[in-house]
Amino acid sequence: MANRVDFDKYTSDYNLLLQEGTGFFSKNDAYFARYKVELMRARLTQPVNRILEYGCGIGRNIPFIKEAFPNAEVIGTDISHESLNIARQDQPDVEFIAEGDQTSNLKDFDLIFVAGVYHHVPVAERAYVSDLLYQRLGQQGDLFVFEHNPYNPITRRIVSNCPYDEDAVLLQPEELREHLRQAGFSNPHTEYCLFIPPSLTKLTWLEPHFGWLPLGGQYFVHVSK
Repeated sequence: MANRVDFDKYTSDYNLLLQEGTGFFSKNDAYFARYKVELMRARLTQPVNRILEYGCGIGRNIPFIKEAFPNAEVIGTDISHESLNIARQDQPDVEFIAEGDQTSNLKDFDLIFVAGVYHHVPVAERAYVSDLLYQRLGQQGDLFVFEHNPYNPITRRIVSNCPYDEDAVLLQPEELREHLRQAGFSNPHTEYCLFIPPSLTKLTWLEPHFGWLPLGGQYFVHVSK
């Protein structure tokens, strides 16, 4: 595996690189953020007062999280200080914390959202991250982890051509579920997503019916504590 990517180098070009890699699916680079947040919100049944986005990067998902949960406290964390600086400029009303800096008090969240993070975590450290998420989630809280689908050839091509994915090691859903089970979560539920481009508006209603099919561009695992 290549050396771990330094995301501080890509903060200014992150959105452009994302658009270049995924433009065939949607020209609107905000589509992916909104899509995942709406998908997550539709599956929640408990009140949400505190939300953590672990690995928030430059904060692309945060506006959509705030829109979906307008009364909730939202906190974002990441290992990239430069990314967090951009996030703070764009979202001054949200608290952003660098992982390792005063994060010991981060706990009792009703919802933790993790999108495209695990494939950047060195394999030997994934159990630690899973344990950390378990510790931070409150009782009856919900955790959603979105990851690239290694079974999808288009996804694999995008990852292989993306500069900030040069350290990526994609996870099969069972590997992610096992990490979460070992951390203490039970009954992890997996669904596949991102099947139909938004340009095909007459077909997007079919998306919820394909969650069982391992051909989506991504998948997510949902667990509760």
